[in-house]
Amino acid sequence: MRPATAVSELAQGAKARIGREEIDALLAIGLRNKWYPLCPSHFVTDKPLGLRRAGERIVLWRDGAGAVHVLEDRCPHRGVPLACIYHGVEVTAEGVVAAVPGEPSSNLVGKKAVRRFPAQEVNGAVFAYVGDAKHPEPIAFTPPEQLTSDGFGTFLCYGEWRIPYRYMYDNNMDPMHGTFLHKQSHSMSVGRQEAKFGVTDTPTGFRFEKLDQKDVNFDWSEYGDTGAQWCRLEIPYPRTGGPGGNFGIIFMATPIDEATSANFFWRFRKVSGWQRDVWRFLYRNRLEARHWHVLEQDRGLMEATSPDADRRENLYQHDMGLVRLRRQWRQEARAQLEFLRDG
Repeated sequence: MRPATAVSELAQGAKARIGREEIDALLAIGLRNKWYPLCPSHFVTDKPLGLRRAGERIVLWRDGAGAVHVLEDRCPHRGVPLACIYHGVEVTAEGVVAAVPGEPSSNLVGKKAVRRFPAQEVNGAVFAYVGDAKHPEPIAFTPPEQLTSDGFGTFLCYGEWRIPYRYMYDNNMDPMHGTFLHKQSHSMSVGRQEAKFGVTDTPTGFRFEKLDQKDVNFDWSEYGDTGAQWCRLEIPYPRTGGPGGNFGIIFMATPIDEATSANFFWRFRKVSGWQRDVWRFLYRNRLEARHWHVLEQDRGLMEATSPDADRRENLYQHDMGLVRLRRQWRQEARAQLEFLRDG
């Protein structure tokens, strides 16, 4: 028979463990306490827009000054969509019940009964902070400089794909697929088909890169977390592609639900002044269609991937980048779940 102290220690150890199923469930809808892009800015008008993002039902709209507001899409009366006419309950942009027409003396009036998501716009996209129950206030968000600096020209490409968002990050942390899947692309048709990779820490994450080939093909990818999670990559461009050097992509994905993702691809080049005008002209008239063709190659393969693909893999050295990212996310998910339970 175990001593009482040993039994107590075992019980505490059992309490400290977070199961794989709990971690998987959280990662399926996205880590909490992050900023997520919701949709392109032009989607949001003065008419309510209902969306599902990061496992949450939300509603977005612009006020008379053009500012974006995001609330949980749930009426505090009966739980129907917020922008309904079921009983006429009125809610402010702060989530406070302003009026209950059917019962003006209702104790709902003046109560903060609807969750508000802090929102901001960055480079053509609406972002919202999705916190957990113990972290409702937004953390700082510093977008990659390519999205905020006047020294870059950018274009946002957006698509909703039938693939878990996690696999989209795997795809962007896998430079080697450019050599094969995109080998017919005008910008990824050269370079070796074999490579050795290494991982380098950065102030905001890590960089996964080929050690024996640089600035030839899709030779590196970077993961960063600056309040929002993102990937960055660059692909060398021929001079016929116009000014600005390498063609780059900032990628972010937001889970719509466990099986679908909202994907944001900002294409950028380091240009300003008249060079930016040239780059924008070339992009719209010659390059955009080619880039969408490359994205369609990714979409076709991603949407054909089994949802449980990561349970039946045989990974090797080229997969170090996605392995590190997955490990990092699982550690963060475990920490968030433990804090909610014990913090």
